[in-house]
Amino acid sequence: VAHCGAHAFEGAMKVKVISILEDNYMYLVIEEQSKQAIAVDPAVPHRLLEIVKREGLSLIAVLTTHHHWDHARGNEALLKEVPGLRVYGGDDRIGGLTDKVTNAQELKFTSINVRCLFTPCHTSGHMCYFVWEDECTDAPAVFTGDTLFIGGCGRFLEGTAEQMYHNLTQVLGSLPQDTKVFCGHEYTIKNLKFAMLVEPDNEKVKEMLSWARARDDDDKPTVPSTLMEEFEYNPFLRLS
Repeated sequence: VAHCGAHAFEGAMKVKVISILEDNYMYLVIEEQSKQAIAVDPAVPHRLLEIVKREGLSLIAVLTTHHHWDHARGNEALLKEVPGLRVYGGDDRIGGLTDKVTNAQELKFTSINVRCLFTPCHTSGHMCYFVWEDECTDAPAVFTGDTLFIGGCGRFLEGTAEQMYHNLTQVLGSLPQDTKVFCGHEYTIKNLKFAMLVEPDNEKVKEMLSWARARDDDDKPTVPSTLMEEFEYNPFLRLS
């Protein structure tokens, strides 16, 4: 995966996918009218600020999914560089946290709405962020950090299988089916290889795996998927 690729998914609300570190993703959610932007898990701050500057944006907020360094380590540097920046998250261990959020809390940034979804398991304070725009017919987005991956789920570092099952099937699984899924890492090929072992006859898994390999060959991200698609090939959402 390209370490410096940035891909945008257009609408009035634009999501820029930025590949960083070994296999992480950070994201910029851009409100096209006002040119205001919200960063999700910006672990490489100088790279983020270059993009913000180049695109003529003003960075107003950071949403942090969890406290691990590869998601949160850019926060303090960004606070120094960007006056008035707010850093949101659900765990006191998050560096640079200015605003602690709780489950179902809603935030508003011009026309962009964010609902905080508490998904403890990978870490005990993990939050996912469901994002939509006022009066917009485009599909909403969910930033799932290390809870839901394309074709897989995060490791249970500070929680139980029961918690993860609840996070995936109830908290995230109940969102609108066309919701675009933007996760924290590019683990798709590895996840789908496991899915093949679990369901060797699932044609959708085979299809998706060959598509993901082609994307990888072209150094392109496999994000976003949609929730509807995840229910077709992600074994952790297909448990009966």
